[in-house]
Amino acid sequence: MNNIHAIILAAGKGTRMNSTKPKVLQTLSNNTLLGHVLVQAKHISQKVHIVYGFGGDQVKQAINDESINWVEQAEQLGTGHAVSQATPYIEDDSISLILYGDVPLIQLETLSQLINAANSTGVALLSVVLDNPTGYGRIIRHNDVIQAIVEQKDAMPEQLEVCEVNTGIMAVNTQLLKKYLSNLDSNNAQGELYLTDIIESAVNDGKVIASVVTTDAFEVAGVNDKVQLAELERIFQQQQANQYMQQGLTLKDPARFDCRGSLSFGKDCEIDINTLIEGKVSLGNNTSIAPNCSIKNAKIGDNVTILANSVIEGAVINNGASIGPFARIRPQADIGENAKIGNFVEVKKSIIGKGSKVSHLSYVGDTIMGSDVNVGAGAITCNYDGVNKHQTIIGDNAFIGSDSQLVAPVTIGKNATIGAGSTITKESPEDQLTLSRSKQITMKNWQRPTKK
Repeated sequence: MNNIHAIILAAGKGTRMNSTKPKVLQTLSNNTLLGHVLVQAKHISQKVHIVYGFGGDQVKQAINDESINWVEQAEQLGTGHAVSQATPYIEDDSISLILYGDVPLIQLETLSQLINAANSTGVALLSVVLDNPTGYGRIIRHNDVIQAIVEQKDAMPEQLEVCEVNTGIMAVNTQLLKKYLSNLDSNNAQGELYLTDIIESAVNDGKVIASVVTTDAFEVAGVNDKVQLAELERIFQQQQANQYMQQGLTLKDPARFDCRGSLSFGKDCEIDINTLIEGKVSLGNNTSIAPNCSIKNAKIGDNVTILANSVIEGAVINNGASIGPFARIRPQADIGENAKIGNFVEVKKSIIGKGSKVSHLSYVGDTIMGSDVNVGAGAITCNYDGVNKHQTIIGDNAFIGSDSQLVAPVTIGKNATIGAGSTITKESPEDQLTLSRSKQITMKNWQRPTKK
């Protein structure tokens, strides 16, 4: 059966988060908890149904996906009640895959195994063996065959000794699911309609309950407070780091690496400690990133060196370039081959030509810079007049002296030289020296002030 419907339960308030946001909108690696689950659900199902409750408008707005069937659970009457809100929208000849919006690390391979098991028997659940099962519903077996799930508050003392627990994630033939949901009652310690009670109904109906037992407790861990959220963040990052290292990336310390987006890389790339990757980032071959860098939505070429404490966002860094230390490369910057952007340099919305150097303490904005340009320390482009941005054009092989201000719109010709300390407001011709300075004078009879 290939018709899979994912039902994601996302109605909880998450009081222990102490947040104005619903629990499923808390973020792990720059994606909401619900967003992580949704990625897997969309991979494996033909249709996704999200059961929402508290903060429903926030949840809908944050996910912003018209392909989802949003189903409101107006009253919080238990997991069984929540699932029953979605089943009227699902045809009988299908498999319903029940997921939870606060269980973000569930893996596609596990869900595939669960669905395959449900195709065979009609009902399949996902369990995990815990050293400390306190608080979880116990899987009750007889001769290794699942008989029921008993919640902690309803369990007998001998049942509390069981360490195999229910994760809540299950796959069920939808026709059977509807049948068993209709038989639920709230005669239990919580006074709720437990989804888990359908297992006992299925057993009484003569069904064999298939199971998939995961060995990864974090894969099925829910998030109830900020401590658990931080714990899963580290697990998620560790898993990513391990995957990248297996693919050939050198991480100096995988415990001090965070990728909150997607990272692709070539051969022999190296990333030092405390680097943060966000958005979509690609690295070419033989590129190195020094400690304490932040890189977001950037395309970085071969043989690039990014030195410590540099920030790169929305930029292209071409082959052989050197960035930093302490450089900031802002959106729409394109740094040419073998160019150098040095310490305390900021570049925004500019093209830096091949082999050009902006080595220290400079700002370059809204500029088209040719090849082999040399920009001295403290030089800036004055691109903003308080209302509008203006462009500076610098020709090939120009030399911009230290502490110069290029007041845009302005053009600096090829091979031109700008004398140090100049304020340039007009076109500077090719092959010539242009400078603007007041005359230097010395006051012979000047007396330095003394303190009264």
